[in-house]
Amino acid sequence: MIGFLINGLGWKSMPKQAAGFLASLMMLVSFGLSLAIFFEVKAGAADTIIPLFDFIHSGKLLIPFAFKIDALSSLFLLIITGVGFLIHVYSTSYMHDDEGVVKYFAYLNLFVFSMLLLVMGSNYLIMFIGWEGVGLCSYLLIGFWFKNRDYTNAAKKAFVMNRIGDLGFLVGMMLVLYNFSTLNYNELFAQINTNQTILSGGTYTWIAVCFFIGAMGKSAQLPLYTWLPDAMAGPTPVSALIHAATMVTAGIYMIARSSVIYNQSEFALHFIAIVGLLTAILAATIAIKQYDIKKVLAYSTVSQLGFMFLAIGCGAYTTAVFHVMTHAFFKALLFLGSGSVIHAMGGEQDIRSMGGLGKKMRITQITFLIGCVAIAGIPPFAGFFSKDEILAAAFAHNPVLYAAALGAALMTAFYMFRLYFLTFSGKFRGTHEQEHHLHESPAAMTFPLIVLAILATVSGFVGLPEVFGEHHALNEFLHTAVTNFGAHHMEHSTELMLMGISVGLVSIMIGVAYVRTKTPNFQPNTGLAKVLENKWYVDELYDGVIVSPLVKFSGFLDRIIERKGIDGGVNGVGKLVRWGADRMRLLQNGQVGAYLFTMVIGIVLIFIVGLFCVNF
Repeated sequence: MIGFLINGLGWKSMPKQAAGFLASLMMLVSFGLSLAIFFEVKAGAADTIIPLFDFIHSGKLLIPFAFKIDALSSLFLLIITGVGFLIHVYSTSYMHDDEGVVKYFAYLNLFVFSMLLLVMGSNYLIMFIGWEGVGLCSYLLIGFWFKNRDYTNAAKKAFVMNRIGDLGFLVGMMLVLYNFSTLNYNELFAQINTNQTILSGGTYTWIAVCFFIGAMGKSAQLPLYTWLPDAMAGPTPVSALIHAATMVTAGIYMIARSSVIYNQSEFALHFIAIVGLLTAILAATIAIKQYDIKKVLAYSTVSQLGFMFLAIGCGAYTTAVFHVMTHAFFKALLFLGSGSVIHAMGGEQDIRSMGGLGKKMRITQITFLIGCVAIAGIPPFAGFFSKDEILAAAFAHNPVLYAAALGAALMTAFYMFRLYFLTFSGKFRGTHEQEHHLHESPAAMTFPLIVLAILATVSGFVGLPEVFGEHHALNEFLHTAVTNFGAHHMEHSTELMLMGISVGLVSIMIGVAYVRTKTPNFQPNTGLAKVLENKWYVDELYDGVIVSPLVKFSGFLDRIIERKGIDGGVNGVGKLVRWGADRMRLLQNGQVGAYLFTMVIGIVLIFIVGLFCVNF
C-alpha cells in the first residue's frame, strides 16, 4: 500500500527507474514478512486473529476489521508475494520504455495489496473488499494501454463478468449473515461444527452454490470464463500476475477457506466437480488450435483452474491448493517466458511467425521447456505431483471423472509442446528484420525465469504421494485450516498404475506434438478445427443471445421510454407552460379600455357566482 501511495500520488514526477525499484522493494519486504509469518505458523503458532478496529457494529452484529493468520493464509501470502516480487523485477525491464510505467507499478502494488487483504481477512466482508479491489486493479491493468479500443473493451468485459460472479458471492454472504448472524470465519465454522444453528441441507447448498458463482467469475469457470483470454490485452507481466498466483486463484482460496460449509452439501460439491471438468475439457480443446502465444497460455490457465475445481468437487481441498501452488510457479514461468519471446520478436505474438528461437534465446528456451514439462505432468517436476493427486482423487470419486480428466491432461501435454516446438524448434518463419533483432532478454527478465524454473522443478516434493513412503508435508501443514471431505485411501498398486498410465500417455502426446510440428501446416482450418480456432463460437453465442438483445432493448428504452416518455413528459410540461403563457400574455395589450371591459366582466361574473351560491 505504501508503494501504491508513493507511486500513485507522485506519478507525474517520479522517475521511471525509481518507481520500479520502489515497487519491487515493497514486494521484497512483503515477501520477507510473509516468510517470517510462514515459519512462525510452521513452528506451531496457533491460529491468530489480529483485530484492528470495529468495522461494523450495529446492535448485536459486530464485524471487525481483522486479519486471520493460519496455515492456509500464510501459504497464500508466500505464493502471492514471492511470485509477485519476481513479476515486479521482470517488469522493471519489460516496461522500462513505457510512458505510463509509474502508474503501472502503482497499479501492480495496489493489486497485490488487494490480494493480500483478500487472503488475510478474518471474515467474508474483508475478503469481499479485497475481492473487489482485485477486480478494480484487473480492470486498470488489462486496459492499461487504454488508447487501444479493443484493450479497453477487454477490460470492461473482465469487469462486467466479474461483477456477475460477485453478485453471487454477495448473495451468499447475505444468506450466511441471515442464518448465522455473523460473517467471521471462526464464529461461523464453530456454529456449523457444533450444530449450534440447525439448518436444512438446502440452505447450505444455496450458500455454497452462491459462493461458487462468485468463484466462477473470479476463477473463470463456465459460463463466466470468456473474460480471461481477452485479458491478454494487458502487458505480459500483468497476464502472469493475474493468471498465475493471484486473481484467478481467489476462488480456490475462498472455497478452501469455506470447506466447512461445502462439506455440508454434497450437491454443491458434485456441481463444482462437473463445472470444473467441463471447463478443463472445453478450454483444452480451444487451446489446441490457437496461434497467439498468450492465448494458448490463457486457455491453459482456464483448463488448469478447471482441474483445481474438479479436485474441490471431489472433496480434496488441499489437493486443489497444492495445484494452486505448483501452477503459480510453472504458469508464471510460462507467461514470463512468452513475454521474453514477444520482447525479442518486437511485439509479435503469432507462433506461426516464430520458430528456431532456441538458437538465440537459450535461457528462455530451457526455462520455457521446464514450464512445459511441469504443466504436462512429467516426473519429477512439480505439475506431476499435483496433477497426479487430482487424477487420483477423481478416480477414487468416480472413474468416469478420472477418464475425462485424463483426456484433458493429455490435451494439455499436446498443446503445450505444440507451442514449445513451433516457437523454439525448426526454422525461423518471421521477417528478416525480426530475425536480425533476435536476442536473449536482459538479466532483469531472465533472473525471474531461472528462479521460477527451479521452483517449478522442486516444489512438487512438498506433496509426495503415500506410494513413495513419504508423508504429505502440505496436507500435514494445512490440516488445521482445511477439512477434506470423504478422503479415500488408495492401494499403492492402483496409484502406481494410474501414474504409469498418465506418464505413458502424456509421453505419447508429446511425441505426437513433435511429429505434427516438424513440418508445420498453417493452411486455413476447416470443420471441427475451425470451430476450435474460433473458440466454439462461445463469444458469438453470448453476443447473439445476451449482448445484442440487451443492446436492442437498451435502444428501445432510450428512444421510446427515455426520449419520448420521460424526456417527452418533462419537455411537454415546459412546452405546455410556454404555450399557455403565449396565450395569456395576449390579455396584456396595453389598452385601458380593454382592461376596464375585462374588469366589468369580472365583476359581473363575481355577482353571478355569488348569487348562484346564495340561491344554492
